Amino acid sequence: MAMIQPIVVLAQTPMPPSRTLPLLQAGVTPKSEITSAIGSSYKLGAGDLVRLDLFDVPELTLEPRYTILLDGMLNLPWVGSVSVQGLTLNQASERLKERYQKFVKNPVVTVSLVAPRPLKVGIIGAVNRPGSYIVNTIGSEVNQASLSQRSSAESGSQWPTVSKAIQTAGGIAQLANVKEIEVRRPTADGTPETIKVNLWKYLREGELAQDIPLQDGDTVYVPIAEKIDPTEATNIAMSNFSPEQIQVNVVGEVVRPGGVAVRPNSTLMQAILAAGGVAPGRGKKTKIELVRLMPDGSVNRREFKFDVAIGLDENSNPAIHQNDVIIVNRSSTAKISDLLGAVVSPVTGAFGLLRLLLGN
Repeated sequence: MAMIQPIVVLAQTPMPPSRTLPLLQAGVTPKSEITSAIGSSYKLGAGDLVRLDLFDVPELTLEPRYTILLDGMLNLPWVGSVSVQGLTLNQASERLKERYQKFVKNPVVTVSLVAPRPLKVGIIGAVNRPGSYIVNTIGSEVNQASLSQRSSAESGSQWPTVSKAIQTAGGIAQLANVKEIEVRRPTADGTPETIKVNLWKYLREGELAQDIPLQDGDTVYVPIAEKIDPTEATNIAMSNFSPEQIQVNVVGEVVRPGGVAVRPNSTLMQAILAAGGVAPGRGKKTKIELVRLMPDGSVNRREFKFDVAIGLDENSNPAIHQNDVIIVNRSSTAKISDLLGAVVSPVTGAFGLLRLLLGN
């Protein structure tokens, strides 16, 4: 006996009971057109564009793509409005399978993600611009069949990850502890799940799995390090999750006093050189002050000697941080010269005024 084909229905509302279609026998799932995957835990929400495939029912392929509405509903042929808010792709496929069982015998339903919505994430802690961010995603068809085949490299290049979010927030601060980053993820019961991320392993050992994909509502927390290892700091400063430049202020007896932009993890001496170096005959090379506002609100002030031959060393040539202030003091000779100038200048001015009055 020939298989009875269903009536073509294009309306986005449920079919009346009197027009219920004959049950159909479904086959196997067709090959997916997947190019990448985002993870089996991705939760659908308003703004996602999804594709619905119901095998052996060509009527649904006339308009297979649907946008999830603000209330989390999909308006679909035959079954009407179906809520998929907060469901994974697998869960959404199962829910639609239950709804289509009224019209299709043993339906095989596949829900694919065509274009994901932008993610809203928080980035807080030791980053240069903490706050809430909208992170755009790269649209690509994703379904549950490809999730198990996802590699970390794919997720790092095609989906917002921890390092990408940190870049969005201006990069890590120099006091950041990249070994103990936390991703705080909301769950259905309201208790946040905490995922540990070690970006040092990602940077040093190429462990791409550390740079995990983010989900809507995630908060990335970057803690402050209790102690900075100079070697690690140098490598981290060269990474793409550090800012390209930091701003410091070099004031006093330098050739070009004012704000200076330097690479992260630049040294005190390099910052002074970026400001033109110590002013000849005026700067006191034995008294260079570094003033730093600490995370707890206190001010740390230290003195150093200017010596371009010294490499990175916390005791004699430390790495500078964002918004540090470097003061190059006046030499004794410059102080005497300035004092004499201040004394002589009024006298010279008085003699000039007297000559003017006498007509000479």
